[in-house]
Amino acid sequence: MDLIDTPTGASPGRVMVRSEFAPLRMVVVARSQVRLPEELPPAEVAFLTPEARAMLGGMLGRDHADVHPERQRRWESEREQLCAVFERHGVEVVRTQPLTDAERAAGGPDGYANFFVRDPWFVVGDVVVEGTLRLPYRRREVLASRDILAERALGGRCTYVALPQPAVPDGAGDDAGAGPFLEGGDVLVYGDRVFVGNSGLASNDLGMRWLRHLLSPRGYTVEPVRLAPNFLHLDCALGLIREGLLVTCPDALPDGLPAVFDDWDRIEVTEQEGIDLATNGLPIGPDVYIMDPVFAAVGDRVAAHGVTVEYVDFAITRSFGGSFRCTTQSLWRE
Repeated sequence: MDLIDTPTGASPGRVMVRSEFAPLRMVVVARSQVRLPEELPPAEVAFLTPEARAMLGGMLGRDHADVHPERQRRWESEREQLCAVFERHGVEVVRTQPLTDAERAAGGPDGYANFFVRDPWFVVGDVVVEGTLRLPYRRREVLASRDILAERALGGRCTYVALPQPAVPDGAGDDAGAGPFLEGGDVLVYGDRVFVGNSGLASNDLGMRWLRHLLSPRGYTVEPVRLAPNFLHLDCALGLIREGLLVTCPDALPDGLPAVFDDWDRIEVTEQEGIDLATNGLPIGPDVYIMDPVFAAVGDRVAAHGVTVEYVDFAITRSFGGSFRCTTQSLWRE
């Protein structure tokens, strides 16, 4: 699908995402900032490993850097190593801004986050969408990207829209209310097809209906993908590596893969590998794919299809429930 003709020598400020594996030219990389809420209902971290839940339970209401300074340095190093891989492949890297003192203070008992830029906003074609996150401590995460959005989205040839604020829940406990909720980790782009995951933990039907209302007049088909309730986002269950090749966790997809992928080659991972984020790699283009070395056996199967695998240790990042795709936001892929 061609929403905008691609001129020769297109501006480096261009905003366009043709697919998950189109050549990556410009990418946003998140910082490593998080303070968890003072209280975190167990249901909201049920998708994490027991080790990760135990670690997070020890830092409720406290900044990770204060509780685990050495671990914080390792976490920041992981992101710098990822940026080095991007730069070696000629990808322009844009970093989110650290949250200001005022922005952190505004989080109050809900805390704050600036660690997974994939979720608070995303790009489909030439449309930039600011989403709404289910977890309150992440709802201000978009603030770290506001300067990028102002420069790139408002300054470029693209559409920039935001979902309505989610309704205030009238229930108790872990009832997040009606939403709408729409998180970038649930949104996968394949040409004029957009897939939206729904596990009950993040994006919901109302968010998907909103996205369909936005994108259908622009020629897109928006298709829901049901997820098992222990998988947070669609990119924890499915990754598009290049045309005709994908990595997937069958246990995470109760209804199977979307029909458009029926004839694609599949690299299948176990339920535990899926929970550990084996599908959350990142294509730099159709011939280069970034993975964590803990999944080297999966990477060998990717490489057997003629794809170069770049390995970056992302153990600390993965302990927060996200990996390479979660840490990044594509601004220009075509």
